[in-house]
Amino acid sequence: MTGPQDWPEAQWRGLVDRVGTGRRLVPDWPGGARCALALSFDCDHETFALGAGETAVGPLAWGAFGRRVGVPRILDTLARHGARATFFYPAVSALIDPEEPRRVVAAGHEIGVHGWIHERNDTLTEDEERTLLARSRDTLAEIAGTEIVGHRAAHWDLSPHTVRLVAEAGFLYDSSLMADEDPYEVLLEGRASGLVELPVDWVRDDAVYLLFSRQPTRPTHTPEQVFEVFRAELDGAHATGGLCQIVMHPFVVGYRSRIAILERLLQHAARLGGVHIGTHAEIARLCQARIGA
Repeated sequence: MTGPQDWPEAQWRGLVDRVGTGRRLVPDWPGGARCALALSFDCDHETFALGAGETAVGPLAWGAFGRRVGVPRILDTLARHGARATFFYPAVSALIDPEEPRRVVAAGHEIGVHGWIHERNDTLTEDEERTLLARSRDTLAEIAGTEIVGHRAAHWDLSPHTVRLVAEAGFLYDSSLMADEDPYEVLLEGRASGLVELPVDWVRDDAVYLLFSRQPTRPTHTPEQVFEVFRAELDGAHATGGLCQIVMHPFVVGYRSRIAILERLLQHAARLGGVHIGTHAEIARLCQARIGA
């Protein structure tokens, strides 16, 4: 029986180099800030079920909570702290309620692409993925009335083609990879792509700790414990001068008992001082300026 131990070097090296990491792109933060905090909200809503082929009424209603309750609570919390954030939408989420992304943009926040219907990219052909990527961006731009420059793969699921297609489509940044904590330049086959990566990680995602699941059993943490994880991540970025990027979901964090995670994190950022809170697009533009430096 053969396996990875039998692969020739050209095979495993080609896999590693397909999507590589270039320079770390930590800019000088605006206003002399010590670090940056990039808050993001993945507005999966009903597409969390639909994208998995789930059609039952219960899961669709669970997703609708994100629209009806979660997003309004998030927008209210951000407004009270004068903080701007990025909201990633599957295009179908925006089509279900077009007024929601318009309210998000009107409040000063950014809209980014998060798939068409929260589909898995590794189930698509290259042509299907290219078509859905363009359709998703065009749909969101038309609904929200704003340019769409950021991409985040649904499920953070990447086909062999995803990152190249995102770069070829001219996006400013991607936020689906995990090769660093700070922003970095994406390499494709060893060559600079011009794409900025604002990396995510499961440790900075509310769903890992709080999204209900029977198998494996979750939630595994209390809101207090999740806040402590996020606080420690922000403290680490503050100590090193880097970026703290956080992912939350309106139908996960939007409950009465959980919205305090966002509230307390913003309060902690204010107490720390020197924390620049910006949209992903703003931070990516600051980083992009370093590519040619």
